[in-house]
Amino acid sequence: MGKGLLTMAGRKIQLELPDELFAQLKAVASALGIPDPAEAAVIGVAEWVAQKKSVMDNRDPEQRYFINEALDELEKKK
Repeated sequence: MGKGLLTMAGRKIQLELPDELFAQLKAVASALGIPDPAEAAVIGVAEWVAQKKSVMDNRDPEQRYFINEALDELEKKK
């Protein structure tokens, strides 16, 4: 099994990946000029989370505009 260790801002997730997936991760990272497969995995996780968050926001319209409303409130205070 390929192994990976993701660390970012004090949070750590340890992954044990099938060899084939780890090899593909290394190949993609290398092709994109990312020297560390773990860094590529962090990027992949961030993209996946953003994508799923978008799906969730579309299900709950109140969540979609939460940040815009917060920015509007800050603007009003200025």
